[in-house]
Formats: sequence, structure tokens, C-alpha cells
Amino acid sequence: MFMALAFGGGADAPPISDPGEAVRYGLPAAKLIVNLGASVAIGALVLACFALTRDEPAWNTTIDIASAGAAVWAVASAATGFLTFLNVYQQPISTDPAFGRVLSQFITGTELGMAWLITVLIAAAVTALCFAVRHPTAVAFVTVLAVAGLVPMATQGHAAGTAGHAAAVNALGLHLVFAAVWLGGLVTMTLLQRRLDDKRLVTVLSRYSTIALLCFVLVAISGYVSAALRVGELDALFTPYGVLVIVKVLALLALGLIGMVHRRWIISRLASGASRGLFWWLVVAELGFMGIASGVAAALARTATPVAEEIVVFTPATMLTGEPLPSPLTAMSFLTEWKFDVLWTMVCVMLAFFYLAGVWRLRRRGDKWPVLRTVSWLAGLALLFYVTNGAPNVYEKYLFSVHMLGHMVLTMMIPVLLVPGAPITLAMRAIRKRTDGSRGVREWLLWAVQSRYAAFLTNPIVAAVLFAGSLWLFYYSPLFRWATTEHLGHQWMIVHFLLTGYLFVMVLIGVDPMPHRAPYPMRLLLLLATMAFHAFFGLGIMMGTGLLLADWYGAMGWGTDALVDQQTGGGIAWSVGEIPTIILAITVAISWSRNDDKVTRRLDRKADRDGDADLNAYNDMLAQRAARDEAEDATHDPARR
Repeated sequence: MFMALAFGGGADAPPISDPGEAVRYGLPAAKLIVNLGASVAIGALVLACFALTRDEPAWNTTIDIASAGAAVWAVASAATGFLTFLNVYQQPISTDPAFGRVLSQFITGTELGMAWLITVLIAAAVTALCFAVRHPTAVAFVTVLAVAGLVPMATQGHAAGTAGHAAAVNALGLHLVFAAVWLGGLVTMTLLQRRLDDKRLVTVLSRYSTIALLCFVLVAISGYVSAALRVGELDALFTPYGVLVIVKVLALLALGLIGMVHRRWIISRLASGASRGLFWWLVVAELGFMGIASGVAAALARTATPVAEEIVVFTPATMLTGEPLPSPLTAMSFLTEWKFDVLWTMVCVMLAFFYLAGVWRLRRRGDKWPVLRTVSWLAGLALLFYVTNGAPNVYEKYLFSVHMLGHMVLTMMIPVLLVPGAPITLAMRAIRKRTDGSRGVREWLLWAVQSRYAAFLTNPIVAAVLFAGSLWLFYYSPLFRWATTEHLGHQWMIVHFLLTGYLFVMVLIGVDPMPHRAPYPMRLLLLLATMAFHAFFGLGIMMGTGLLLADWYGAMGWGTDALVDQQTGGGIAWSVGEIPTIILAITVAISWSRNDDKVTRRLDRKADRDGDADLNAYNDMLAQRAARDEAEDATHDPARR
């Protein structure tokens, strides 16, 4: 790291206001320790969730490793935040009360200080929770919290506040998460191997190797995107920043080669009884290259990028969004304008790849999978890719109507295509069941489907309320401003509306397993009520006379009437949003009819097998009841006696 800092000039004294050599070298060193501590915590937790069982001794050891990593992460984050303050404040440490007031203002009143404060708090919480919980489900929630601790770190970087901020944050977020899982998993395997016998070591190592392969692919892709944003032209590769990027790429390629050797040779040799010496040689080499990559990454964060500073023309759009207005919106713009998002691109690609891999595994063993389900799933992912990377992603910041179009596609059209794909059913059939008590992807999916959380969320009334009620709550609360003006809020919006739409459609026409299914009359009733609720929402926006975000959409500088555009968005919510609802109503009606036919045929087949025993028994019961009633009447009627 120190060599990289010296080469790239990341620790050189600035010509004005030098914070001191201790800060210039201490800050990247502290960030490196932050990355290592976070990696150990997250990697150990992921390994516990997907590779180990609760009953084996290695489980507790792994959680202890995660706790230690989180503690280092918390302390190093506090030190990094303090050094960052010194780097900005550029005054010596003092016991003067004014120094404390300025430090407090930095921590609680600036975006940079708040980011490190949140990181410290999350890391401290993960440390405490690792001591307190040991149940697999609780550990899974702690893992999610630990991954969330990387979000504030992802929002900081060279591209913050520039035109490439959104793409850089998503690329850096992917890079941090999967690099942490990769590095932390390897460190944990190194510390854990003495607690595992030879057979168990092979099993756990194989599972880690699969995770590491996925991490390698995502780290490589996200790293490429991040480098492309910061390096710019190919000529910039010959600058100090570009050379450091090349060194990091070479270290990454070496790690990929070592991982391939692990998968193809070492694991099979260990399974056949070979000595663990081979394992140690490759682990040491892999840790060495990971150390190089981590040190260079810490230096890159302090090295000036070769991308020239753009001359910003201050317009309302650039002041609000940090980016200039895109080209005027035309019909062709919906096909020609693209703004790629590496996060959602990888989500779509991975979901398509694993789905097709599951179909291929079924066909290879002789099982069938409906082609229409595959087509429906891939069409839904293609539409998700377009919404998150195409024209809706380009214009939704500037035009409310395009924002509403993207919203309707996310919450209504995409789920109508994804749900019939039955991904949970495919996973249950294609993924091998584990027999050692650990939880793989199949086991976690099965837990999610059978949990009380799923039972609550898939309750038809709850799903309908979440689907329809969130429309009003979102647009008539501060959530709309947060999702429009903040990158993290925008990502939350995509996930929220995609999930609420998926839950609602699954309750209506889903074929995947659920805790309970509503009867068809209730499904139609809920759908009709939701249609009415949705229509009132669209009409309410169409007829509105006030802008929802007047200081955003009304100040963007398009040269068009923002209120008219908002009313157009209401029309889109009413018209475009109703089309999938009608399709759902037709599908529910057809499914109801087919279900009745299926029940009738089943009863007919049963009657053919047993000679209509149920009907004969029912008739006999009626005859006996009639005879009994007649006997009782004769007993009480003297004339009949």
C-alpha cells in the first residue's frame, strides 16, 4: 500500500493546507484496516449461513471470527472518520472546546461525517449481535445488517457528486460486497481449517469455492465499470492511477487462476486423501495477491484520477441532479437512449443465468419444464433490464410522466411476467437437497416460503394493502422526495415496488408454494377493489392542480408545463396501469374455470373407480333419515298407529 501511495502520489503533501504526514499516510492505512475488518466479518457470516451447520464446533468459531472482524471494523472506522475530519479541518488536534464543537458538527452535520458515524454504529451492532445470537436465521439477519454497513462506504468515492455518481456508487457497492465475501471467506477458511476433519474440509471448501467463483465474476465486472468511469480514455492507463489499476487487474487475474486451480485440482486431491500442504501453498499465495489488491485499492482511493474535471454549466438541471438535461424526449428516444446501471444489469443477467441453469439441469436428468414459463421469466427480466437501463432510467429524474411510466412497469407489468415463471418451484426441483443440516440456497428459499413472515406477506389482504396503499403513501409523503433526490432512495423505490407488485400478483395467479391460497372469489374481489383504488389514484393525479415536487420537476428547466406533465403521469397510472390488471382478472377467471373442471374430472374418475360410492352413501344417509323421521311421526300420531 505504501509503495502504491508513493507511486501514485496519494500521500504527497498538497501545495496548500497540508494536514500532516500522519494524516496523509494514516488515512489510507485506516481505510485498509476498515476494508479488512469488514471483509472478515461479512465473509465469516456468509460462510456460516451457506456452508456450516449449527451443531458443529466450527459454527461457533466462525461467528467468533465474524465478531472479531466486526470489532476491528468498528474501531478502524472510528479512526478513519477522525482522520477524515483532520484531513478536512486541517488543524492540529487540540483540547480546546472549539475543536470538539467542530468535530461534533462534522460527525453529525456533514454527509461525510454521517457516513462514517453510521458505519461505526453498524459495525458495533454487528459485533454485539455476533456475541448474542447463534441461531442460523438470526445470523442471516445479522449478515444483512453487516452488508448494509458497506452502503455508506459505497456512497463515498471519486465520482461522488459528478455525472457518474449513480453508476459509480452501484459499481463500487457491488465491488465492496463481493470482494468482502471473497476475502473474508478465505481468511475464515484459513482460521477454521483446524476445526474441520479432512472430509468436512473438502465439503466446506467446495462450498466456499462456489461462492468465490461468483464473487470473482462480480468483482471483475464491477471493478471494470469503476475503472472505466475513473480512467476514461485508454491513454490514461499510462498515468500513475492507470498503472495502479493495471496492477490491481493483474492481481485479480492471478486470484482467478488460483481459484480455478482450487476448484479443478486441490479439492479433488484433498478428497482423495492428499496432504493439506497443497491447500496451504495456494491459500498463502491467494492471501498474498489479495493483500496486493487491497493495498492498491486503498491507494487508489487517495490517488487523483486521470479523468479531467468537466466544466459544469450551471443550469437548474445540473444544480438539482448533477447532470445536464438529456436530449429532448421523442418516440425514438425510448429505443435509442440508454443509461446503463451495472447493479441492475447484473441482477437481470444473474437471474436469467441461474434460471436457465436450473432448466438445463432438469432437462439433463430427463425432467420437463414448460417452455412458456421460461419465456415469461426471461421476458420479465428483459423488461426489468429496460426500465433500469433504458429510456426510463434516462428521463425519470426530469419528467414525472416518465417516472410514472417506469413505476407502473415495475409494479404491474414486470411481476405479471415474472410470477408465471415459477422460480421457487424451479429452484426446489433443480437445486440439490443438503443432508448435513446446513442451509444452501434451496434450504433458505424453503425457509422463506414457509416462514411466518411469508405467511403474513402473502395474506391476500396484506398483499393488496401493500400494493395499493403504498401508492398513496409513497407519493403523498416525504418518501417520494427521498426516492427522487437521493440515489439510495431511488434504489429502495425500485426494490419496493417490484416486491409489492410481485407479492400481489403471486397471491392472484402464482404457482409457487405459499403458506395459504385465497379462494378464487376472494381473489377476484380483491382485484376489482384494487382496480378501483388504482383508478382513483390515477384520476387524483390527473385532476390535481398542484405539483407534488414543485422545487424539483417544476424547476428542471425543460421549457414545458410541469403540471401538464404530471397530469400526463396520472393518465399513465390510470390507463397503462389498468392493462395488466385486466390481464390478471382474465387469468384468475380462466384459472378458476380450469380448477372447477379439474375438480369435476377428479370426482368423475373417483366415481368410475368406486361405483359412485360417495353419492350412494349420501343417498343411503338421506333414506335412513327419511325412514327415521317417518317412524318418529308414526309414534307421535295416534291416527297413524
